[in-house]
Amino acid sequence: MTETLRLGIAGLGTVGTGVVKIVRKHAALLEARTGRRIEISAVSARDRQKDRGVNLASYDWEDDAVALAKRDDVDVFVELMGGSDGPAKAATEAALAAGKDVVTANKALLAIHGQALAEAAEEAGRVIRFEAAVAGGIPVIKALTEGLAANEITRVMGVMNGTCNYILTRMESEGLGYNALFDECARLGYLEADPQLDVGGIDAAHKLAILSAIAFGVRPDFDGIEIEGIERIELEDIRQAGDMGYRIKLLGVAARSPRGLVQRMQPCLVPAGSPIGQLEGGTNMVVIEGDAVEQIVLRGPGAGEGPTASAVMGDVCDLARGIRVPVFGTPAARLETMPAATTGLPAPYYLRMALQDKPGALAKVAAILGDAGISIDRMRQYGHTDNTAPILIVTHKTTRAALDMALDAFGKTDVVASEPVTLRIEEV
Repeated sequence: MTETLRLGIAGLGTVGTGVVKIVRKHAALLEARTGRRIEISAVSARDRQKDRGVNLASYDWEDDAVALAKRDDVDVFVELMGGSDGPAKAATEAALAAGKDVVTANKALLAIHGQALAEAAEEAGRVIRFEAAVAGGIPVIKALTEGLAANEITRVMGVMNGTCNYILTRMESEGLGYNALFDECARLGYLEADPQLDVGGIDAAHKLAILSAIAFGVRPDFDGIEIEGIERIELEDIRQAGDMGYRIKLLGVAARSPRGLVQRMQPCLVPAGSPIGQLEGGTNMVVIEGDAVEQIVLRGPGAGEGPTASAVMGDVCDLARGIRVPVFGTPAARLETMPAATTGLPAPYYLRMALQDKPGALAKVAAILGDAGISIDRMRQYGHTDNTAPILIVTHKTTRAALDMALDAFGKTDVVASEPVTLRIEEV
């Protein structure tokens, strides 16, 4: 008889309870597909008395996640607590030291400590699986590490935070402002405990760091990502983008360049008819481009009990089958340290600003752009008031460095009445 695979689950929130439900509901199915019985030996969480809507009485309880990670009757430690440090990191390290494989949904832990954990896992002959850490139920990690292993990946991009996509699409469809939709997301429980993780682009940037490591064979470099959230996007930007045939998305992009690794997570204009442009609500999408496969598009639910627990159990099933690959697809010792490239490929940019209603104001703006080597593709003035004149400018392709030079010069004039909103127009 094949030996049972025994799980220890730390963290019994939405995802943890979802995993318990799948193990119970599909016990026979899991055994038929993996050739091993999969059982839960013990669990751990902060509040033992909390009603989680699932019966946990048949499992041993550990108040300390580290103690759970070290138990002799645990083969796979399932870390679903979250957080880049603290109990999650300590328990994961303890599990590896005790000879356990680890399955986690913790994107922050891997984005920040992924290299050290990968080295520890491989030194111990163990693996860390983390499909649920990126894009919920979409099997993007497996696609990169296994299905596309024969490709040189040229670019990875996507919408990786469902809350931000929900806000931006609702702004467009309902004509509601950012603040109203932020409050709505808070009421619906769509936001992290620290909302800045969502709307500030940090949550999505953690995911991008992980995808970059796998796609380009580099050490995870969260600090090298240019991060900008959606807080400054206004209804006017949504409408103007739509008039030009674009939609605004919080877009993560990673690609190699002659200067290093480009990684950015920021709101961009994308063609409305593109797959990313058509993405609605809280759905996630990842686009992968490789030299052999060309382009593939993966779309699906990016969060939630069922999709994320499904991804966790997909990793557990692979371990039960004996499928073992290096943590980031390439042995940790061979992952490159690649400098962050702050200047990516040139692109057109959208600029919206308000000018003081003074003679020659528009000419000054045009002259500053010209001095920075930026040519204007189109310009329009709209919504004139007694004091200010809002303008919209779309540039021809330029570098971010040139644009920053112009923005700095704008700030030193007496004609720009508000800080410009600048959005890259991305070719997707």
